[in-house]
Amino acid sequence: MRTRVKICGITQLDDALSCIENGADALGFVFYEKSVRFIDIEQASKIINKLPPFISKIGLFINANYDYVSSVLQETAIDLLQFHGNEDEVFCQSFGKPYIKAIRMKPKTDLTIVAEQYHSASGLLVDAYDPQQCGGTGHTFDWSALPKESTHPIILAGGLNPNNVAQAISTTHPYAVDVSSGVETSKGVKDHQLIKQFMQEVRRVS
Repeated sequence: MRTRVKICGITQLDDALSCIENGADALGFVFYEKSVRFIDIEQASKIINKLPPFISKIGLFINANYDYVSSVLQETAIDLLQFHGNEDEVFCQSFGKPYIKAIRMKPKTDLTIVAEQYHSASGLLVDAYDPQQCGGTGHTFDWSALPKESTHPIILAGGLNPNNVAQAISTTHPYAVDVSSGVETSKGVKDHQLIKQFMQEVRRVS
């Protein structure tokens, strides 16, 4: 099965369309005000409403309250949730939508235990740990820390770019890869040539 691709931190329609044109399966929208890739509900809705069918629209949240997540779901066509903070399983599954749980990999993180804690998740997104940022750091982590088998699909994130994604896929064999800063010209603005190169590298080893 080929490796799926999610491109996160979409803030502009032309970037979203470039991702789709080059073969991305999913687009991520960051609903976290402290992020340099934050997008408000109105702008996200405008972009999503102009996208073609069969593309997954993923809303990323970090320790958001229930009402805010609900308002995003009511006002946009987000179809999958990504929780990147300290949300427990009860909260994650309370919206009646499929969700993925992001895990920032520390040296002693045991994904087997995490999978048990979030057994209802559609997948686990594994990212580099940074004490200051919850994702989008541009840093990788030790891929050998990932288990060879998992009860959940693994989405590999953290410092991926056109230069290392092929190695990452060959090493970890994830269900999907997630890229944000690795295909940007500046924070929140995508580089369409880097998107093309990234997708070419994914296809080369998938």
